[in-house]
Amino acid sequence: MPDLTPPDPAIPEPPPVEAAEPVAPVAIHLGDAVRLRQPLRYLKTADPMPMLRPPDLVDPGEVGRVVEIRALELRAIRFRRGTFLINLSDLEPASPDG
Repeated sequence: MPDLTPPDPAIPEPPPVEAAEPVAPVAIHLGDAVRLRQPLRYLKTADPMPMLRPPDLVDPGEVGRVVEIRALELRAIRFRRGTFLINLSDLEPASPDG
């Protein structure tokens, strides 16, 4: 049953909640140099049987290469310490020289 009591004027109304703008995936193709937009909670290997790995295997600002395009906006990115599956929304283009 809905509450029909009028709002108390002494209690201010909370400000409207603004939705965070989703990051639009950029066009990233095979062989492109990329880096992570923000640190991830974990990394998923691009092996035939993927495993979850700790995020410290990829240093902040480290540049990787796209080596495979997977379904559902996933890309296999080769970094210095492994190849990991990363969503397009977590990637940004980088210059090849770092």
